[in-house]
Amino acid sequence: MRSESIRYLIVPGWQGSPETHWQSHWQRSLPNSARVEQSDWLNPRREQWVAELDRSIAMSAQPVILVAHSLGCITVAHWVEHASVDTLQRVRGALLVAPADVQRTGCPDALRNFAPIPRQVLPFPSLLIGSDNDAAATADRAIELGLDWGSDTVILGGAGHINTQSGHTRWEQGFAYLYRLQHHIAQQARKTA
Repeated sequence: MRSESIRYLIVPGWQGSPETHWQSHWQRSLPNSARVEQSDWLNPRREQWVAELDRSIAMSAQPVILVAHSLGCITVAHWVEHASVDTLQRVRGALLVAPADVQRTGCPDALRNFAPIPRQVLPFPSLLIGSDNDAAATADRAIELGLDWGSDTVILGGAGHINTQSGHTRWEQGFAYLYRLQHHIAQQARKTA
């Protein structure tokens, strides 16, 4: 798959992704990338976040690969529940990094309106990357979400929430997972051609 034929759509989580976050680095590094900009990063409302994701996908002239982190992953799952067939067909795949379990004990109140987490299989290839020491979702919970969503799942050792606080500012290793996803997308496209 040629990267210039794809729009990489960065889908940040709660509080957005600061300049030092790997999503910001990827947005600067990946050709033809854009970010879903939410109006309120601190007080997320599920309906608003889903609507903005839908608008961002619908506005793209090219097919889209979603690159989501944390609450962004949950936003993608909610979006799939309500998206039109036309908009769903614009998405070629999703890289879902460190999904936030908004149903966990101790989840911040600001995120609770995203519960319950949708459990339907995503209608496009997806790769979920979790961690065995992520406070936002246990490894078992990440695996469960991956099974629900039909995602290939990888659990990293000691990666935390795969964000700036856990030392993932550029996360160059993550590009290997993006390329793995793109290879899977290309394989799927060949099968259906």
